[in-house]
Parts: sequence; structure tokens; C-alpha cells
Amino acid sequence: MVKDIMQWFEENRETSALLLDSIFDGVYIVDNDRHIIYWNKGAETITGHLKQDVIGRWCGDNILNHIDENGVLLCRTACPLKRSLQTGVNANAKIFPKHKDGHRFPTETHIGVIRNEEGIIIGSIEVFRDISATEDYRILQEKFNTLIKKYVSTTTYDDILSRVKIQNQINQPRILDMSVLYLDMVNFTGYSENTSSEEIVNMLNDLFGICEVITTENYGDIDKFIGDAMMAVFADANDAVNSAINIINNGLRTMNEARKEKGLQTISVRIGINSGPVLQGDIGSLDRKDLTIIGDTVNTASRIEKAAPNNRVLISEATLSRLSLVNSKLFQEHGVVSVRGKTEPVKFYVLKQE
Repeated sequence: MVKDIMQWFEENRETSALLLDSIFDGVYIVDNDRHIIYWNKGAETITGHLKQDVIGRWCGDNILNHIDENGVLLCRTACPLKRSLQTGVNANAKIFPKHKDGHRFPTETHIGVIRNEEGIIIGSIEVFRDISATEDYRILQEKFNTLIKKYVSTTTYDDILSRVKIQNQINQPRILDMSVLYLDMVNFTGYSENTSSEEIVNMLNDLFGICEVITTENYGDIDKFIGDAMMAVFADANDAVNSAINIINNGLRTMNEARKEKGLQTISVRIGINSGPVLQGDIGSLDRKDLTIIGDTVNTASRIEKAAPNNRVLISEATLSRLSLVNSKLFQEHGVVSVRGKTEPVKFYVLKQE
């Protein structure tokens, strides 16, 4: 078989070499015993190994010391080139060869078998491309996405991404039926006057970290942080209520127990929830926009929160009407309050104490 592939290559050497040396990708050809019979200029440039270093050698000699994405050495075990020669099936793989200077780099590799006129496999050709720049970009993009997601809501990020994909303008407002949850720390001003800046930041990060986890677990999305306050949105009022109850009864309670053990002051919060139509749109200047929700439903949610008792959840009748029977029984009427901007007073319901 060595003679067959060598004969084939010799018969086509002039044309093949001229063609293969003109491309930037690395190309090498092996016979059925995986001895290298051709190594193009692209392969020299990418790997640092000159053709005189590799021609005639067995590719299993670990010349490039290929490993896969899991770090498995391929040259003597799961070599995709060997597998193609055995099965006759072309293959694609992401492989990390070792450069002559010792560093590894990622490549996108395509392997195809070479057959003679009778259809018998006489060798294989491997074409590989250095994708270091692509991988660097991918990693940078992932880091960027992770960083951005810390400062904008998941809804905002996903909505912008989807609009970019369909090449739409980011200026189409939508009316949605949502439940809006406002959370605010009680007496933050008094707390901050007697607490170091570092401790204030640590406390808020702890509180908002708990809120973020619980909100996400209950299919909600944090729209924004406003100083010591947080606004989250939910498609289902039941999810908003479940999130609020979990924050008060579990997250905040655990956080305060830990603060007590450290000799730190415990904190209290108020939570208010309102439901109804909201306007979702891009709000801001030409240079900076924020996909957020606005409207009477949002404003009322903020006012309900301000009327909530410490470490209690207060909801509007609009929210109560959207709750399941089980969740609605957790609340009792708290009173009627006139809200600025509304002609009719708003009826409030408070979470029953355990």
C-alpha cells in the first residue's frame, strides 16, 4: 500500500504540491501504515516542524503529541486518523497539537481517506487549521457575557441577543402582563451612618445575592438594583409570591443568623408586589439604553413596598386575584390605602405570620 499511495502522489506531485502549498491550512498525507509522505508549507508554518523533520516518519511517533479536548493523548490510542483509515469514514475533530517550541494550540481538523481507482483505501489526508484566535475570541465573549449578565437582567440580555440575531432595531415597546416585586432594606440610612463602607457593600452583596438566587429559582428576573432596593419581574404572580416568601422566611433568616454569629447587626426588609400591564421598552439616551419596564403597575408596586410592615410581604388585590387558591389563603386583608395617581384606593393583603 505504501507503493500505491506513493505512486499516486508522485503521479500528482506537481499539481498537488502547487495547490496544497498555496493554502494557509496545514495539510499532510499518510499511507495506510500512517507514515507521513507529504507535509505542506501551511503545516510548517502552523506547527514549526519543517517537512524534512517529518517526511517518512510515523505519525504515531508523537511528532505533534496530539491530545483531545479532555487531555487524552491520541497518537497511540484514539487517533481519529487511524480510525478513518480503518473505517473509511471521514472525521472532524478539535485537537490540541504541540508546537515545535513546546506550546499547545487548538486546531480544527478534518480527516479524509484517499482511495485508488478500485475504491481501495490507500492513505489519508488531514487538513488542520489553527483556531487560537477563534478560541481566544470565544473565551473573551464568554467572559464578557458573564460580566454583562452581572449588571443587566437575563431578560434584557436574552432579548437584546434575540433582536440582534434577527437584525431588528431595539426600539419596539411591548405591553406585558407582569408581577413586579420591590424589595427595600428597612432604615438603610440609619444603618449606613454607623457602618463602614466596606461592610455596607458586603451586606448588600450578600442580600442581593440571596435575592438573585431565589428569584431565579422561581422563574423571575431581577430588572435592576437601586441602591438598597431591588426590582424583580415575574410572568406568574405565584412565582413572585413564592420568591418573596422564600426571601423572608429562608434567605433573610439564614443571613441574619450568620450575621449574629459574627456579631453584626441584623437587617430587615420590606417587600411589595403588584400585578398588571407594564410597558417594556428601551429607555435612555442614544448612547446608553436600558431595556426595562415602566408604568402604573411598577409605580404602585413601589408604593406597596413602602407600606409593607418590616419583614413582611404586602401584595395588591390585583396580585391576589392572580394567585392559586393555596397561595391566596396565605394572605389576609391589611387595609385600603389611597395611592397617588389612582382615583380608587388600593386594597392591600399581607402575608400571614407563622
